[in-house]
Amino acid sequence: MLELSFVAAARKVRQSHRNAIWAIMLSVLQSVLFIAAFYFMFSLIGARAAAIRGDFMLYLLTGIFAYLTHIKAVQQIMGAEGATSAMMQHAPMNTLVAIISSALSILYTQTVSLLVVLLMIHTVINPITFHAWPGALLMYLLAWATGCAVGLLLMAAKPWLPDVVTILQLIYVRANMIASGKMFVANMMPGMMIDMFDWNPLFHVIDQARGFTFVNYFPHHTNWEYPLYFTLIALLIGFMGEAYTRKHVSASWGAGR
Repeated sequence: MLELSFVAAARKVRQSHRNAIWAIMLSVLQSVLFIAAFYFMFSLIGARAAAIRGDFMLYLLTGIFAYLTHIKAVQQIMGAEGATSAMMQHAPMNTLVAIISSALSILYTQTVSLLVVLLMIHTVINPITFHAWPGALLMYLLAWATGCAVGLLLMAAKPWLPDVVTILQLIYVRANMIASGKMFVANMMPGMMIDMFDWNPLFHVIDQARGFTFVNYFPHHTNWEYPLYFTLIALLIGFMGEAYTRKHVSASWGAGR
């Protein structure tokens, strides 16, 4: 099963391009363009002064990479092969392997992208340091895990209501452009706004990541336990829903639509 998951993950990585190196470089380029766009936006509106005292590039990275990893995990898991996929005709293949390989592929590409971007900033712009890099790494992994959990919920519901689930996924992605808090500092937000964003596990993850990254920032309104519990509960419900869907779904459902 581990070998099959590895092969399926490699196939997922190479789906965006026939050459695996170029597939990873495309992910790196997307991340760099995203960071550059936010850097110039913050510079134009003069919001750099409102950021945390410290390395401004690290401030952007803690928000942008957690957001990108979370959203891509949601999209990748939601689009994983289901029980009616042609891939399931191969005897060793099953939906669990499809889910695991999708999750590992996005973690691999995003981790490589993060390491490349960090190396570029460290060598070209200025040296970077983390206050507590193990904690920052765990928050990055938690952003990926929460994305996988949300994607699994959507994947389980998609065969029943494909159009509705697609719309929900788009709303979730668009809402997280703001609700993730990657452009704000939670400690500087008014209480009313915090109540609006507090439901989002990614909001907690990004704020906690900044607490581990910067020596002079202490998150007061967020915690890492909520995203962890959310992930465990969502994975439990998602796997139960996927198992129920797998037993009832039929290829004729898509044909009828």
